[in-house]
Amino acid sequence: MLAFVFPGQGSQYPGMAKEFAEAYPTARAMMEEADDLLHVHLSKIMLEGPDDVLRQTEYTQPAIFLHSMIAIKHDENVNQPQATAGHSLGEYTALTVAGALEFKDALQLVYLRGTLMAEAGKRSSGTMAAIIGMEANKLSALCEEVETKTGSVVRPANFNSPGQIVISGSPFGVQEVMRLSKENGVRMAKELSVSGAFHSPLMQYAADGLREALQSTEITEPSIPVFSNVTAEPVKDIEDIRNLLVEQLTSPVRWEQSVKNMYDMGVREFVEYGPGKVLQGLITRTLTGIKATGVEKPKTVAA
Repeated sequence: MLAFVFPGQGSQYPGMAKEFAEAYPTARAMMEEADDLLHVHLSKIMLEGPDDVLRQTEYTQPAIFLHSMIAIKHDENVNQPQATAGHSLGEYTALTVAGALEFKDALQLVYLRGTLMAEAGKRSSGTMAAIIGMEANKLSALCEEVETKTGSVVRPANFNSPGQIVISGSPFGVQEVMRLSKENGVRMAKELSVSGAFHSPLMQYAADGLREALQSTEITEPSIPVFSNVTAEPVKDIEDIRNLLVEQLTSPVRWEQSVKNMYDMGVREFVEYGPGKVLQGLITRTLTGIKATGVEKPKTVAA
């Protein structure tokens, strides 16, 4: 069985989707449509940068979504998947590919989501850090201990693969967990360059704003199983999709478990559409006996 997967924030780079734009007039047309819909020069930011503008959350998220959608629309060897999932904002791409969201609606939601998350980061100062080499239950307990003792928010934000977890919360809470993790002998505890504490309670402002937008967005039942970040299980019910997309902003991304559950369903081949190879790496560190490839550029120029 085959699953399509879609990356989240952090995979962007200046020049993303450039080869598609040069090879296909239809890819350029998708970029121009996005510019018109969002009333921003998203295509210019994607193709030319500068990097510090592209890294702004409100541009990063629609840029990655658009690159993924262009890649899947222009894959000449595309096959019908039996399941799909996306990491954080990639869940919107997965829902679009599964027919639950229209392209235009998903693009506008992702742009709004990025804008709201950036604003939430300004309203509630926060940060994130990657912790490599600690079991999930131990790190979760450590976060709970620090939060209880200090009153500073700190939670697991991304369960990416075995031993690779991202934490999120207030600067003090995150730094305290990093300090204690190092004392416990983790391989790495590194603060990330982000504009807020994503997937933590500090994103509540963004969740509230997104809830309102999702209520007025038409959603239909997905044609194939879409694995939710929040539950790591397929979601079909339309109201559940709405609620889980809101909850996703303040809840951890259960990527490792989502990948394992797709495997249990029978998936043995994963194709990542969009910028970078992050998900391919996470999947191969989580599962054995599977195939994980990616479509980042047209086949003729893929390297």
